Amino acid sequence: MSDDEVLGTIETQVALLMRLGEATRRSTDVKPHRALDRAAYVILRRLQQDGPQNVSALATALNLDGSTVTRQVTALQKDGLIERRRDPDDGRGTVIAATDTGLHQVDMVRQARRELYGSVLRAYSPDERRELARTLERFTAALDAHMRTTKA
Repeated sequence: MSDDEVLGTIETQVALLMRLGEATRRSTDVKPHRALDRAAYVILRRLQQDGPQNVSALATALNLDGSTVTRQVTALQKDGLIERRRDPDDGRGTVIAATDTGLHQVDMVRQARRELYGSVLRAYSPDERRELARTLERFTAALDAHMRTTKA
């Protein structure tokens, strides 16, 4: 297979993976899996992982425009999944923090996804699963780095 064919396969498979990921979320009967849309999940996971932060830091971490994150955060706040707090380092500003409800929801989605992926990957050996995880992490990091360098 030529390099061009390999890249074409990767392009198609990434597009299918994105479509299947969203289709799986929408079509499953498992309520926790449907509980959060992609934007809400990504924001809540980042807050769970890194703790409270301001919208600008969150936008930078997610490689998104600040106004996009502000809209998403507003919707999450209305749903009671995040809250705004005074910035402990700068009393004039605010930080966004996941609420207990938000953390519970993201944990439920994570568990539902792990169960789904465990089922889908049951024929994979432990070594194949580890290799897939390493390859996905490496690809995601490379894509994120590329987006950050080409953004300007």
